Amino acid sequence: MFAPLMPHILTIIFVLPLVTAILIAIMPAKAARPLSLLGFVLMLLFSLLTALGYNCNLAGMQFTEVYNWINVPFTVQYHVGCDGISLSLVVLSTFIFLFSSLASYTIGDNRPRFYYSSLMLLAFSVIGVFISLDLLQFFVMYEFELVPMYFLIAIWGGPGRSYAAMKFLLYTFTGGVLMLCGLIYIYTQLGIDSQSAQTFDMIRLAQICPVMPQAFQTLGCLGFLLAFLIKLPSFPFHTWLPDAHVEAPTPISMVLAGLLLKMGSYGLVRICLGFFPFFFLHYGPILMLLGAFNIVWAAIACMVQTDMKRIIAFSSVSHMGFITLGISALSATALSGAVFQMISHGVISALLFFLVGVIYVRTHTRDIHEIGGGLTKLAPVLFYFWMFASMANLGLPALSGFVAETAVIYGSFTGFMTTLGKHVFMCKWSVYLAATGMILTAAYMLWLLKRLFYGQVNEKWVGHFSPVTRLEQFIAYGLASVVILLGVYPKILTNEYTLTSDNMNLSITQRATIGYIDSHKISMSKQ
Repeated sequence: MFAPLMPHILTIIFVLPLVTAILIAIMPAKAARPLSLLGFVLMLLFSLLTALGYNCNLAGMQFTEVYNWINVPFTVQYHVGCDGISLSLVVLSTFIFLFSSLASYTIGDNRPRFYYSSLMLLAFSVIGVFISLDLLQFFVMYEFELVPMYFLIAIWGGPGRSYAAMKFLLYTFTGGVLMLCGLIYIYTQLGIDSQSAQTFDMIRLAQICPVMPQAFQTLGCLGFLLAFLIKLPSFPFHTWLPDAHVEAPTPISMVLAGLLLKMGSYGLVRICLGFFPFFFLHYGPILMLLGAFNIVWAAIACMVQTDMKRIIAFSSVSHMGFITLGISALSATALSGAVFQMISHGVISALLFFLVGVIYVRTHTRDIHEIGGGLTKLAPVLFYFWMFASMANLGLPALSGFVAETAVIYGSFTGFMTTLGKHVFMCKWSVYLAATGMILTAAYMLWLLKRLFYGQVNEKWVGHFSPVTRLEQFIAYGLASVVILLGVYPKILTNEYTLTSDNMNLSITQRATIGYIDSHKISMSKQ
């Protein structure tokens, strides 16, 4: 039945939100929400169909399509495809967008056509990033999300929405400029030796760049690395995220934490790690230390916040540190854990931000002191969801967060950097530092839970704090069920990308080992 669609399935998923955005813009306002839900349901179904048709036993890209886009003065193609890593993120994207659209009931009659069409355009950009195999196309999709996200924060955000939206725009636009510099540098340098080698094809670049000189890899990686660290975000480029989260409406916070941050982590894997292995050989321990520092520093920052959303925002910064740590360790297990963390954190953070929104709709405040405590007596169902989300965020066994963080910690400790014998001290202490972050996560999440749901009830909420609605329960149950599924049976996800991540790590470590041995011989001969 679906066989004729399979060769074009990624293009269908890619184009569907763009077509739906146009339909929403021209249809009556009352049709905006139903059209949005229909579009996201179809996207999720097609992404699941793609996952079912994906052959986990084959390495390389599948469902590829290539068409010429620009021929003069250089060749740019419409080139899409997916491997296990990108496919997992595509399924996550369609899932999170569907639930963020369901959670958009609070938007009401506030310019619904503009809101839902912007949400669709944002989905178009995010999906485009994860399936693009042309570097210039990747760059265009990566930057395109700035436009809808800016308006989604600036129009439907909180009192400080203008400042937060502009700060988000400036930070991410700066990252885009740095990425463009790296892209131009790679293209021009490839043309020095052979004009035919100039290409934006990411599959070819993954074969050409790793055998280029170390100086080329170092300079080429810097622009992309900084761009992705800003998007991730990583210290010291993280300050845009808490402001954006605090002011963004709840559904947009779900998308921002669940998906937009993953664009940065995906770029680190696909481009930085895939194109420039020698950069990670020489500077990987520093990136590991940076990731560990992010985990601990952001966790400490959570301890002193009084705004619920700001706590979850800094928690996202902390958990993104596990991805940086896992990618930089040059270990198959750590890389697998980093990819698992992308998916796991995407669902857990979306659930946490949604639950913050559920409380905000009833109290119109995010200040913990103003809310008081004792919400368990007013909304026991909400307490159970909060308890579950908190346990998932702190890495309780049998939930997805535990699988991801355990793999990253174990893989980083036994990783390639350590076994090679280079910077052992820095690598091991990065892991020790990251492990303490897991303890701090438990501390601030349990403290947040205590301050919200235990103790005396704030009298001003009695009779005014309505029970959790069926729609809110459906959204929470939907997100929570994925957290349980991935925690109890992680193989359903790891089967999709293990071959891809293992092959990527094997190729990188082989090239890196050869380069390290050669450079070591040269230094010894000079002595």
